[in-house]
Amino acid sequence: MLKLRSGVSCADTDDGIALLDEDSGQYWNLNLTAALVLRTLLDGGSPQLAAQRLSETYEVDDDSAHQDVQALVEALASTGLVER
Repeated sequence: MLKLRSGVSCADTDDGIALLDEDSGQYWNLNLTAALVLRTLLDGGSPQLAAQRLSETYEVDDDSAHQDVQALVEALASTGLVER
């Protein structure tokens, strides 16, 4: 299960999602595909479900979708925006 770290705000935008680390003042803009993955994971979905939704919505092959989900989760975790 993935959740935003305490002190991280999330807001939907026309282009995806904006994340703000209130402690550092840094923010990140996630595009529509990354937003789909993050929303799925924050809603309690598995990485496999996120990859499936990514494949269905954007016609991405399954292997690429799984790699993209893993890369996004690793990037968000390495910046301290999410907790597993």
